Amino acid sequence: MAGLTALNFYFRIYAGSVKGPQVVEFLGALVLHIPRPLLVVWDGLPAHRTRFIRDYMESLHGRIALAYLPPDAPELNPVEYIWAHWKQHELPNVCPKDYWQLNEAARRTLRRMCRRPRPITAFWEQSSLWPE
Repeated sequence: MAGLTALNFYFRIYAGSVKGPQVVEFLGALVLHIPRPLLVVWDGLPAHRTRFIRDYMESLHGRIALAYLPPDAPELNPVEYIWAHWKQHELPNVCPKDYWQLNEAARRTLRRMCRRPRPITAFWEQSSLWPE
């Protein structure tokens, strides 16, 4: 799971598929790290539309505003460009022996990507969501 600002991105790695509690945990971490109001742009992941998430969002009293991408439009999601770059350029030759090694390699490469704002700006521009 990832969140993207203009010059940085935040991520969490979860074993298995992402469900409501993981989404709430991630949003809670974003609220702690980013002091300003947030606009969260979501794709059609079913976990994003659960009652659990709606209740959590209401408890924040407008701290996070939500917008949804159209269905079947991954090209509009800048996070998809992060994952594509990560898989093609950062992890293509990683052959972990177990989940722990995969987790460590993933975190290391994602942290390295976070320190490079130029590709992050490019991911926004590719998605056509970059403010002009």
